[in-house]
Amino acid sequence: MRRIRLIVEPPTGLLLNAVTGVAAWVLLVLLAAGAVSLPLGGPGRRLLSRVLGMARALTGVQRARAAQVLGHEILEPHPQDRTAREVAWLAVHAVVGPACLVSVGATLSAAMAIVRLRTAENGLSVTLNLSLAIVALTAIGLAAVPLLHTLQARLAERLLGPASSLAGRVRALTESRAAAVDAQAAEVRRIERDLHDGAQARLISMRMTLGLAKSESDPDQVRELVREAWESAGQALADLRDLVRGIHPPVLADRGLAGAIQAAALLCPIPVRVDIDLPARPEPPVESAVYFAAAEALTNVAKHSAATWAWVRLRHSGGVLRLAVGDDGRGGARPSAGTGLGGIRRRLSAFDGTLIVHSPPGGPTELTMELPCALSSPKISHS
Repeated sequence: MRRIRLIVEPPTGLLLNAVTGVAAWVLLVLLAAGAVSLPLGGPGRRLLSRVLGMARALTGVQRARAAQVLGHEILEPHPQDRTAREVAWLAVHAVVGPACLVSVGATLSAAMAIVRLRTAENGLSVTLNLSLAIVALTAIGLAAVPLLHTLQARLAERLLGPASSLAGRVRALTESRAAAVDAQAAEVRRIERDLHDGAQARLISMRMTLGLAKSESDPDQVRELVREAWESAGQALADLRDLVRGIHPPVLADRGLAGAIQAAALLCPIPVRVDIDLPARPEPPVESAVYFAAAEALTNVAKHSAATWAWVRLRHSGGVLRLAVGDDGRGGARPSAGTGLGGIRRRLSAFDGTLIVHSPPGGPTELTMELPCALSSPKISHS
């Protein structure tokens, strides 16, 4: 059944395209009439509105047919571009639709004419000529018809779908959203694991220790057990503080992005030169993403670069926040090498940000991160 459909669908599609091509001609004439009659007021506007409605219905059918031929969904164009793209498709399809069918018919007619001429010249070659005609017609049908059918579907996708830049933008946003969801799920799992292995385990230990103290009659032993419980409580609080610091560092809330990056640079085991000039503060989610990206980049410098010093530069201009982290190390950093650069890229992509890695063998290395964002509060500058 599928094989029959593959054979029947292309010629049927060409025939339907020829019919819709004639319909496109009619709609173009009506559109022209509606445009000319616009000065008449109500009647002209009503005619134009109805013709555009019919054109939208026809293009919707053609978009669905093209999607079926190509095997993937064709999104509608942006509302601002939709009418113009639909009219452009009508103009092109009015010519291409009938022309494809006419070209195939003309080719078949020419082949049949050649067969008749050769038969007239030599009556003994009738069987041979007819066999050649069948082979020629079959080749034309198997090659030209499906090819033209697919080309018309591609044309419909190009004109009736979104602009290529918009389609690419949609794909990029879809991928970044999926990456953000994955990163959020991984972060939730990390928090659950840290709570289970850290604070929860220490609280359970503290409860058991206090239970032993409750049943103990020796005062010295009770004091020792209470001391152990007190130490467990302190360790649990330290674990919780570390966990909170990993979610949203207090220094980021207290001192802002500039101060938080300055603090992260001070914790780096190699000297770091910090040059930050922000006219105002970014929004908190952006601050958090940039801070963790900078902290991860400095961690990579300390672990993998063999550098003697590093630098951090942060600027905002043209609605874009730019963070550069570099070092004088051995270079060769790659996002696919499992050094944390992939995580930085995923974190930035959630905010439509980008990461550019320049790290030739032998160094130096510089990571350039850019995020589109607006700033909102008083100027903060650290150098």
